[in-house]
Amino acid sequence: MNEDTVRTGDGAGDGTIQWRRDASTSRTVRLLWTFGVGTFFAAIGIVICWRLYRLGGEAFGAVGRIAILALIAGSAATVVALALAGDTEGHLERAAGPLPFDAPSGTSADRAVDAAVGTVAMGAIIGVLMGVGRYVSQNELLAVGAGPFTGLAALFLPLALGALVLASFLQSVGTLDGEEEAIYLYEPDQRVDLEVITDVSIRQLGDIAILSLDYAQPGGQYVQGPRRIVVPPAVARDVAALVRSQS
Repeated sequence: MNEDTVRTGDGAGDGTIQWRRDASTSRTVRLLWTFGVGTFFAAIGIVICWRLYRLGGEAFGAVGRIAILALIAGSAATVVALALAGDTEGHLERAAGPLPFDAPSGTSADRAVDAAVGTVAMGAIIGVLMGVGRYVSQNELLAVGAGPFTGLAALFLPLALGALVLASFLQSVGTLDGEEEAIYLYEPDQRVDLEVITDVSIRQLGDIAILSLDYAQPGGQYVQGPRRIVVPPAVARDVAALVRSQS
């Protein structure tokens, strides 16, 4: 049983299973969210850093450019060190001590660190692609110039949007009630009666199971309800067992 599920009772037909799938409990959702948010922040950060780099060079020459690069490298190293630290929340509180606002705590602190790490990682990847493209273009190493490299860097933006949409879809909170043979979904609230389900199929994506439901049509009438729901693999197996026991 994963840490995001709580079971009461002895089996699929007895008791309940409560679950929560989000960035705090699912590695898949967390990675998708980190990639999506990090990519957008990285794109914004690269524009700002490039502007500061040029301003520093115009104002102080090579010394100004080196100072800006050192500031960027120091900020990235701080983020990596903070992510690797054992007491991330404590470090954030100490860092925000002299500041006029409170440091994030709990889940907010974890998401802030994930966003920062994603920003550093994607900033490095996009920055390298753009740097290589610039070098290739200036030295005329390819007939197409920097196009392939800048195009690949730009491709990360729609991929990031898709990752955020997928991360949102893969989040779910609910309860499987084995005695009532029903699934209760929250956010939004829905109830799925398993007695109107004729068959289920399971597709696993990382630590997440996407459950496809086939509804009966008594008298040819359409039965409302979600056709796909996201649950932990343990819940998916119990739902499939309950549905098949009705056959």
